[in-house]
Amino acid sequence: MSKIFRCVSAVLLFITTCAATAQTAQDIAALKVKAESGDAKAQFELGMDYDNGQGVPKNHAEATRWFRKAAEQGNATAQYNIGVAYESGGQGLPQDYAEAVKWFHKAAEQGDAFNEFYLGLVYHNGADVPRNEVEAVKWWRKAAEQGNAPAQWHLGGAYDYGLGVPQDYTQAAFWYRKAAQMYHAAAQFRLGNLYDEGKGVPQDYAQAAYWYRKAADQGNADAQTLLGILYDQGRGVPRDYAQAALWYRKAAEQGSAGAQDLLGNAYDKGEGVPQDYAQAAIWYRKAAEQGFPEAQSLLGILYSLGNGVPQDFAEAYFWLDIGAANQLPTGALESAKDSRDIVASHLTPVEVSRAQERARKWFEDHPAKR
Repeated sequence: MSKIFRCVSAVLLFITTCAATAQTAQDIAALKVKAESGDAKAQFELGMDYDNGQGVPKNHAEATRWFRKAAEQGNATAQYNIGVAYESGGQGLPQDYAEAVKWFHKAAEQGDAFNEFYLGLVYHNGADVPRNEVEAVKWWRKAAEQGNAPAQWHLGGAYDYGLGVPQDYTQAAFWYRKAAQMYHAAAQFRLGNLYDEGKGVPQDYAQAAYWYRKAADQGNADAQTLLGILYDQGRGVPRDYAQAALWYRKAAEQGSAGAQDLLGNAYDKGEGVPQDYAQAAIWYRKAAEQGFPEAQSLLGILYSLGNGVPQDFAEAYFWLDIGAANQLPTGALESAKDSRDIVASHLTPVEVSRAQERARKWFEDHPAKR
């Protein structure tokens, strides 16, 4: 959650500092006169011009000098920019987290919603200051109450997971809904998820599908996957395997391992798409290489049967062994082990040993996939 919005914050800074339009020499001269007379708005605008080379040579140190003058007069955006410069150690300033937080506080204390949100993010991430979820929630609430959607999303998340406040799914749903109504895709997804699970709201698959679709239409891969599952199972929407496969594909093409596995399964069974073992193997492999255990086992089975791939018992054993070593549900785990043992009967002890060594090496090369 926080990583996503830290990136968003950087983008907003870029927009802030790139917003100046091209300036003529006469415009710059007039702006300098106003800035040197102490006009905070002019000081900030001149800082932007130097930061982006608009009408003057690009000069980050000069930009920072004018941002600081504006910041010292209470310009909230300039205060935020100075804070970011100290946070990153850029714009001619040394990296100094204490100074960064000081300026973030100055900006937030003026009641600007974005700066309140960002200060909450600083406390949540715990990079510039010791992590303090209570303080993060305090600032997110201030911003959320002003209608800042990212802050509403984060505040919902705090209630969802009990970070800085007691866990309260009803409050989580309340704040997610506010952000969702402002087209915040992650909030739409999680609100749909709460309806799906009946947490903080009555369980309602139709509402789950409604919010999943909102997020899915914005490209949220998790929402696309779960919307596909609703179509697959006919919950909240009519059962429609073709729609299920369509949404699995959208998420799979974004790299979602779960969706890749489900799309592979659709091709394996011929549900919503023509049965095509070669396509099943392609999508199972994509998920398997990301460490998805169900796909690893199912890819192994395709190799054992020669469906969609050449029959290869050593390759089958390799993938079944990886799947069996991973966190499969109990029934699937026993099935993977049984299939692996059957495949082993077609191999010599030396071939089994080689496949096991390949599996061990695979986990060494993919330590996060176990």
